[in-house]
Amino acid sequence: MARIDDVINTAGHRLSTGQLEEIIGNHASIAECAVIGVKDAIKGEIPVALVVLKTNTDSSPEDIEREVVLKVREDIGAVASLKTVVVVNRLPKTRSGKILRGTIKKIAENQKYAFPSTIEVPEALEEVKIALEKKGLVRDINIKFEEDLGKAPKSEQP
Repeated sequence: MARIDDVINTAGHRLSTGQLEEIIGNHASIAECAVIGVKDAIKGEIPVALVVLKTNTDSSPEDIEREVVLKVREDIGAVASLKTVVVVNRLPKTRSGKILRGTIKKIAENQKYAFPSTIEVPEALEEVKIALEKKGLVRDINIKFEEDLGKAPKSEQP
C-alpha cells in the first residue's frame, strides 16, 4: 500500500483509500485506479473508484464494475460501502505521474477548482467530468445536518 494518508469517513468508519486502491488494482482487467471520498448527506462521505481498464480486457465495463464492488465487499466488508465504480479512458495526472485526486473530488462535488498548470493531458479532466456526470455524481452537495435533525439553523435561533 503506497498511500496511507488519505482516509474516507463513511458512516462512522475510517477507510483507507490506499487499501481500497490496492484491492481494486489487483483486478486482472484494471490497469490503474484512484479512489476518492465524495460528500454524502447520510454517510458523511462515500468512496468512489475511478478505473482505467487494460487494453486486452474482454469483459464489459459493467461486469468489471460489479466484480470490483463484490471484491471490495469480500476483502474489507460491507462497511467499505463501495457502490460506484467509474470506468474512464485515463486518469488526470501531473507530468510527474501524480493522480489529481483532489481535483477529481472537487469535480464530483461540483466545486470550483484550479486547473493545475502541471497537468499532463488537460482533456483528461473533462473526460472524468463527463464519466462522473453519467453516473450522476457531479452535483451540488448540500448537507444541512441541523435541519436534517429537525433543529433550526443558528441564524434563526433567538
